[in-house]
Amino acid sequence: MTAALGIPADYAKKYRLSLHLEATELISIAIGTGDRDILLSRPVAAAWERMHSAASVAGVTLLALSGFRSIERQAEIIRAKLSAGESIDAILRVVAAPGYSEHHTGRAIDIGTPGEPPLDEGFARTPAFQWLGAHAGDYGFLLSYPLGNLHGIAYEPWHWCHAAH
Repeated sequence: MTAALGIPADYAKKYRLSLHLEATELISIAIGTGDRDILLSRPVAAAWERMHSAASVAGVTLLALSGFRSIERQAEIIRAKLSAGESIDAILRVVAAPGYSEHHTGRAIDIGTPGEPPLDEGFARTPAFQWLGAHAGDYGFLLSYPLGNLHGIAYEPWHWCHAAH
């Protein structure tokens, strides 16, 4: 599948990413855009609920924007960007190749907050991001793509992944 999308053979080495298996046991934590369930693995969903509640008690609203994404859905996203005229090199700086996205694991969640555009670097300037920076680790979540990350992936202050396996 990756070759058909024009993904270079040295992709994993170049971006220092590992293959991820698709999670099979998922539960819904919310309804996202397009009435799609936002799915996470059971232990990560429980950690999200604890973190979400703690943020709420602190006066911070965290919104789940997306969770599990299948390998096929990842390929669809890339196909759409290619069809829109984007180069595969540009796409791979913002979207992981099919099989390499943390979203496949059911451990990754994209987080937003009311009043901010979703999946936007502006999220980094919000109280929600500041709260996550101080507390997400207490719930097992880490920021996957900070500024200047070793993967060469664009800064994604909204993308957090749980360390559970």
